Amino acid sequence: MKARVFITLKNGVLDPQGKAIGHALNNLGFRQVGEVRQGKVIDIEIEERDETKVRSSLKDMCEKLLANTVIEKYEIELSK
Repeated sequence: MKARVFITLKNGVLDPQGKAIGHALNNLGFRQVGEVRQGKVIDIEIEERDETKVRSSLKDMCEKLLANTVIEKYEIELSK
C-alpha cells in the first residue's frame, strides 16, 4: 500500500519560510497571492494490506519521527 503524509505547521504558528515565499511571489508580479504556508510531503510504501494497521503504523511514525506534533499537524492519504 502507498501512503502520502502531508505535514504543515499548525494554525497560529509563525511560518517565516511561507512568508518569504509569499513576498518573493509578490515581487515576481503575482500580486493576487495572499498568505502562503509551506509544508512537506512524504511518500511511503508499506507492505501491509490492512488499512487499519497501515493507518495506525503511519500515525506512530508521524508521532515519533515525521512530525513535530508540538507545532505541526499531519494528514495521511492512502492508495493501493
